[in-house]
This record gives sequence, structure tokens and C-alpha cells, in this order.
Amino acid sequence: MVKYDYLIVGAGLYGSIFANESRKRGYRCLVVDKRKHIGGNCYTQNINGINVHKYGAHIFHTSKEKVWNYLNSYVRFNHYINSPVANFNGKLYNLPFNMNTFYQLWGVTTPLEAKKKIEEQKSEFSHIKEPKNLEEQALVLGGRDIYEKLIKGYSEKQWGRSAIDIPAFIIKRLPFRFTFDNNYFNDPYQGVVVGGYTSLFEKLLEGVEVKLNTDYFTERNELEQLAEKIVYTGPIDQFFEYKFGPLEYRSLRFEQELLQEVDNYQGNAVINYTESEVPYTRIIEHKHFEFGQQAGTVITKEYPSDWKVGDEPYYPINDVINNKKYSEYSNLGNNIPNVIFGGRLGTYKYYNMDQVVDEVLSFFDNKFNS
Repeated sequence: MVKYDYLIVGAGLYGSIFANESRKRGYRCLVVDKRKHIGGNCYTQNINGINVHKYGAHIFHTSKEKVWNYLNSYVRFNHYINSPVANFNGKLYNLPFNMNTFYQLWGVTTPLEAKKKIEEQKSEFSHIKEPKNLEEQALVLGGRDIYEKLIKGYSEKQWGRSAIDIPAFIIKRLPFRFTFDNNYFNDPYQGVVVGGYTSLFEKLLEGVEVKLNTDYFTERNELEQLAEKIVYTGPIDQFFEYKFGPLEYRSLRFEQELLQEVDNYQGNAVINYTESEVPYTRIIEHKHFEFGQQAGTVITKEYPSDWKVGDEPYYPINDVINNKKYSEYSNLGNNIPNVIFGGRLGTYKYYNMDQVVDEVLSFFDNKFNS
């Protein structure tokens, strides 16, 4: 019954690149995905000529030339630079924290003034030697104004709990830039795929057999008979039937609106809402990712939510308990030679897109060039 070298579970970034690299080397692959589309969470849908990021903003950035060149051999990226804005009680602040932010907070105009103000704000909390939670950690690193206006409410919404109940390690440092530079990422290669990310996945999966609307767990016995090896990119705990209990995640809920009478809703692709009274964390206006001039616009409000088994997992909660549990699952996986666990859910890590690409390419480099 074996027809394929690899059964690849998940048509997201890891699975699609794995299928592409396998096909180029003469391997036969079957890709299955429970959704009705390819692309995983990177999927974009064209609505009124606007490429809408259906599962949250995906802005590609990398410092690795190899990764950048690899993707650009399939699609073209534009020159979009991520420069989000924070809205706190109707006042706007540039992100990441830079001289524009410090001017908006305190009216300072030079790096020396900004550094002096930050040290002054931090000095109020110099008695905290070992921060016990996110609140104490943020106060020690940046002082009261930055914490209360730009960190507290956003973090509490993101993690669904009070800042005093969020572990301190969530904020290991606060990156301060003492230049007037709103570029969120430091990576030299940045952009968004021209025409939407779905076009990338269409190129990656050319010549590969794909079955959508196919739940691996519903058809597991039949599917596993079809291939020599399995590449699994779903939740690793589900693969092992939650033997050690479910791993924990935060989830997201999206509210999308097509505004046909509005050509420009907020003037920026990403605006964060950092006060706790606003229930969503940010609003995405999708046309700005591609400098769109279309009539009308599409916006998406993102609401963080609690997660339970069956919900869409987005952000792994990598605390001590969950990491220990993942280690037990990983050990089980290491003892199954015909299964490769990969991607964000298969390895219980929060990956940027370039890290996923690099992980797959490194796998094939090691396999064929070592």
C-alpha cells in the first residue's frame, strides 16, 4: 500500500518547504491539512483586491541571506517595514521604544535627556533586586510611565492574567533605541510577499499531491499506511493522545470588517491598543502591508483568548511546567525513527517565519551534505 516516501501533516510553512525540498530530490510526498486551504497561519485571502492576513499579521524579516534568497527564488517581497503604533487612551506612541516614543512620553529631544529620564524612572524601583513577576521586571527595566502606558494593559490582555501573575522571564529586557527610528526589526531583510503569502505556498507545493479538508487523526490508520515516513507539524501532545496531559497555549479570536466606504481607516498597518479597557490588543489594516490604494479597506481586530483542547493554538506558554511536559513528549518522539516533528506546534516553540524556513533547510543540509 505504500505510495509515498513522506506523509506530511500540515500545509503550513514547515510542511510546504519540506514537501518542496523532498520533491526536488525525487521523493514522493502527500501533504494533508484539516483546513480548506494551504498556507497554515500564513494564509492570505484576497478580499476586494486586498490580501488579508486571515490569522494575524505576518511580516517577514530575517538576518539570514540564505533564507531570504531561498524565498525570493519563488516570490517577490516588497519593501514593507514594520513600524507599529501604540494607542493608549487616545494618545499615540511609536514602537519600538525609540526617541520618537521618549519625546511623546516626556518631551525630551536628545538621547542624553532620554537616558536621564529613563534612569530617573527606574530609580523609584531600585529596591527590587530580584523581580518576581512581569510587573516588577518591567518597572525595574523601564520605570512607571513605559510600564503603565505601553506594557501593562497589553501584556495582561495577551496572557489573560494580571501582570503580577505573569512570570518575570516574559520580559527579559526592554530594547531602547536612542535614535528616531521606528523600524521594529533590526534584520536587514524585511518585507511582505507581493500578492499575498498564499502565492508562496502555491509555488512551494507545485508538483506535490495535497489533500485538504483531511483530518490526520480521523484518518490516521489509513494515511499512515501510505508512506514510509511521517512529517508531523501539528501539536505534539495530540500526536501522543495527550499521554502526559495537554500542553498549554494562548489563542486568538479575529473580528474582520470590510469597510467599503472607508479608503484608509487608521493610516498604518498595525496599531496596538495598550490600555486594558479596550478588549482587543491590536487592529490590522491589511492594505497597508502592500501600500494599497484600493477603494475600501479591510480591518481585523485581534482578541487574545484562553485556550482549551480543540481551540486553535497560537502562543505556547513556555513556563517550567509546560516545558517539562514537552520534554517528556519530545523524548517519546525521539524513539520513533519514522516520524519527524517540526514547526511551531511539533516542537512547542514560538517561531518567527524565517526560523521555520531555516529549520527545514538545515534539516536537508544535514541529511544530504553531512
